[in-house]
Amino acid sequence: MPLRRIVTIACCAVFLVLAAGERSAVTVHAGMGFQPISPEELKMTSEPLAPGAAAIILYRQVDRDDNGLTSHEDNYVRIKILKEDGRKYADVEIPFFKKTEDVVKVRARTIKPDGSTVEFDGKLFEKSLVKGRGLHYLAKTFTLPSVEVGGIIEYFYTYDLKEHYIYDSHWVLSEDLFTKSARFSLKPYKSTYVPINLRWSWHDLPPGAEPIQGADRIVRMEASNIPAFHTEDYMPPASEMKARVDFIYSEDLPEKNADTFWRTVGKKRNGQLESFVGKRKAMEEAVAQIVSPNDPPEVKLRKIYDRVQSIRNTSYELQKTQQEQKREKEKTAENVEDIWKRGYGNGQQLTWLFLALARAAGFEAYGAWVSDRSNYFFNTVTMESAKLDANVVLVKLNGKDLYFDPGAEFTPFGLLTWSETGVQGLRLDKDGGTWIRTTLPTSSESRVERKAKLKLSDTGDLEGKLTVTYTGLEAMYHRLEVRHADEVARKKFLEDRAKFQIPAAAEAELTNQPDWSGSETPLVAEFDLKIPGWASNAGKRVLIPAGVFTAVEKRIFEHANRVYPIYFDYPYEKADDITIELPPGWQVSSVPPAKDQDLHLVGYGLKVEGGKDTLHLTRKFKVDFMILESKYYSALRSFFQAVRTGDEEQIVLQPGAATASN
Repeated sequence: MPLRRIVTIACCAVFLVLAAGERSAVTVHAGMGFQPISPEELKMTSEPLAPGAAAIILYRQVDRDDNGLTSHEDNYVRIKILKEDGRKYADVEIPFFKKTEDVVKVRARTIKPDGSTVEFDGKLFEKSLVKGRGLHYLAKTFTLPSVEVGGIIEYFYTYDLKEHYIYDSHWVLSEDLFTKSARFSLKPYKSTYVPINLRWSWHDLPPGAEPIQGADRIVRMEASNIPAFHTEDYMPPASEMKARVDFIYSEDLPEKNADTFWRTVGKKRNGQLESFVGKRKAMEEAVAQIVSPNDPPEVKLRKIYDRVQSIRNTSYELQKTQQEQKREKEKTAENVEDIWKRGYGNGQQLTWLFLALARAAGFEAYGAWVSDRSNYFFNTVTMESAKLDANVVLVKLNGKDLYFDPGAEFTPFGLLTWSETGVQGLRLDKDGGTWIRTTLPTSSESRVERKAKLKLSDTGDLEGKLTVTYTGLEAMYHRLEVRHADEVARKKFLEDRAKFQIPAAAEAELTNQPDWSGSETPLVAEFDLKIPGWASNAGKRVLIPAGVFTAVEKRIFEHANRVYPIYFDYPYEKADDITIELPPGWQVSSVPPAKDQDLHLVGYGLKVEGGKDTLHLTRKFKVDFMILESKYYSALRSFFQAVRTGDEEQIVLQPGAATASN
């Protein structure tokens, strides 16, 4: 099944740690069982509402029980295999978030076209899916046996949630397959100690589907004919686009006025923050160890930033067992003084330490909570405080508002990790806070530069030296990707990245030792590069493409139609400077005309100059926006088609023998 729960799990925030000994009147669930198969389901050969589908979901059921002590969610899926390609759904992945839940009570079976059944009795495996900043997603995987076209596969399982915690809940209706029928239910948590309120909102539900709470307090919904969700390149977070219902728990009294709600949230979070950072004397003593009194303001701030980033960041360490943590006696920090003395903290704590040190150094600085746009887009109207889930620091320096997040490893000074840029957030203060929007970096702040000195052989091979320089967020994410890898894996990573940019088979060998530890310094990689058969013969002439490192743009926006907005993680740009030495006696017969398109949001330039025995190619490309409505897709696609056309234009060369004969 598709990895649909990765996003929804990431959105789920722990709302409440239950008091010790608290129990709920809700009884423990009895579990699911296989449901009867109808003759109509076995006879089905196609679905008129999903023409050409390789498989469809016949039935899906999700039952959530938030009793608090042993909260759980039962899931049931039945899939009809309509075509040979649909047999791939026999490979099942059930994602889960390791820290808060587990997948238990998995049962599965295959129903053959004749109605006979084959029970799954194989092994379940566990594999890692996603890791990052303290998050660890896994999946339970298994493969159903004897799956045939015309048959049915079905399975059920339970998400067993961590005891004594309550989590926000989400019904995500949209799947990669068309869903014929689905049922959902939620048995809300009810406390005998404190009032717990539940509210819900929904997005893009199919006709006739609406959550309704019955007299028994259970919220139920039925839906039918749910279209398949088709992923597009460079689209917003899938959770924003899918049909869904979001349930939010709150200790606060129900509030209809969003301004009042956020003032309450802001005051509460500000109180928590000030309690954590309010160690002025200890921070002033720490600052005295970091900066000199005569340092200019920006130098002071950079020194503080660098010092915080040098502190051990536990959010990016490999997961430790409870026994290892106990042996190392790693206790939870109560405040910034604890972090400073111990010399370690998680990403969130280190960012707050930077705030405390900046204030102690005399800067006007504020803590802020912003929304991580890698998972969803924030809207104040829905009053979901859990979606303000990333902390940053706002510092006023030389009349400008600058944003920092040193707790995000390898983040350069003055930049935020991409998912925190261009988003709304709440700057905290005692009055409830002020809404802000973090800056979106320009394309020039995250850059890939490629400089190459190559030779073209008379057999058409292109080889020589290549230097690639990554700056800004481009450097940051390369470093993050391989932070736990050894030198061999890092070397292969960069070599694969270099070859991936070339639209032909290529060989690249890393020849230097890049700086993997810095956040300010560019990441520089040097290669011995070879592209066999780069040139092609055309009679007495030889042709080579005008673009060399163009494979990525070659594959973007090939489809004619677009449903969802266009969404890039962050603005970026690329710049290529390539010198090619020609074989002795070869001449440049013709070069393509120069290209120069700057449409503000995107830009492209290509220039080829022919000299004596050499070619000089320069290429520039930029994307300088974050999100664009789908109505502009046609114009954007035309731009990328123009880029592909320019990159594929040919340089015409005349070998020496052909020149002499002419």
